[in-house]
Amino acid sequence: MKIGVIGAGNWGTALANLLAGKGIDVVLWAYETDVVTNINNKHKNHLYLQGVTLSRDLAATNNLAEAVRDKDMIVFVAPSHVTRKVAGEVAKGIKKSAIFVSCTKGIEASSGKLVSNILQEAMPDFDKNDFCFLSGPSFAVEVAGRLPTAVVIASTNPATANIAQEAFRTGYFMPFTSDDTIGVQVGGAIKNIVAIACGISDGLGFGHNTRAATITRGLYEIIKIGQALGANPITFAGLAGIGDLVLTCTSELSRNRQLGFQVGKGRNIEVIQKNMKGVAEGVITAKAVYNLAKKLKLETPICSEVYKIIYEKKSPKKAVSDLTKMEIHEELKGVV
Repeated sequence: MKIGVIGAGNWGTALANLLAGKGIDVVLWAYETDVVTNINNKHKNHLYLQGVTLSRDLAATNNLAEAVRDKDMIVFVAPSHVTRKVAGEVAKGIKKSAIFVSCTKGIEASSGKLVSNILQEAMPDFDKNDFCFLSGPSFAVEVAGRLPTAVVIASTNPATANIAQEAFRTGYFMPFTSDDTIGVQVGGAIKNIVAIACGISDGLGFGHNTRAATITRGLYEIIKIGQALGANPITFAGLAGIGDLVLTCTSELSRNRQLGFQVGKGRNIEVIQKNMKGVAEGVITAKAVYNLAKKLKLETPICSEVYKIIYEKKSPKKAVSDLTKMEIHEELKGVV
């Protein structure tokens, strides 16, 4: 099997390294020339995955066509805001028989569309049954360190999901399968907004009670949106739901939680983003979900307040005050 990995951020690099470590022929595409040079010459990604020595069998390139050409599987790890553009370029060279595994988490801000919808529009000639979506609680540095990790790979075609599962399976990396592509994407995208909310809560000095409430009520909002889009609600009890949500909302390694923490401390979000390595997907997703919730006529108070804090410069303390004063009802009204 030959695999092209598109995107050499921390997650793309970790997955490419995992695959190369299995003896699979892997080419990793990076936008940055110095990242390619560093990987090929020193077996390091000094920019995004510091402190990790990569497999000597992992090759990197700046040539996207080369990374895609004649590959049996494409692992797509580009940020959500460039997914449409990069996928359009991938479509020009991908084999019709290839399997496409998307590891991108997010919702397009301008359209409110999931990654699956974007890919189908950007790659109209590619069989939608050959798309897979990988998500779950998985920090790149821990995968690179070969720490036990479980994720989920969703596809509408069980055979496709099984092939991807076999490609990624190792003694420490356990990919389960699912047929709920919508649920896996929704959980992976919206958990980043909830993680920002948890970070804000921690930055404001609130305690474990507040964090637990934010996670649980955030999950409720994820389920509501997922159901409205056609997801199976039981998916959110699994790795792409509560699993990824808890990890991202509680760990110091979470970029989205880190960003929220700094916002809670009163720091300027533009400055925070400028000084971050990598993308905090929750910032873009907050705008997408705010507009999507209005379109679906759903109340998503936590996601909405995160949007207002980021885009309308609302005071985090005022947002918390408005949340705690909102009208309350039966706990799981509308989803059970």
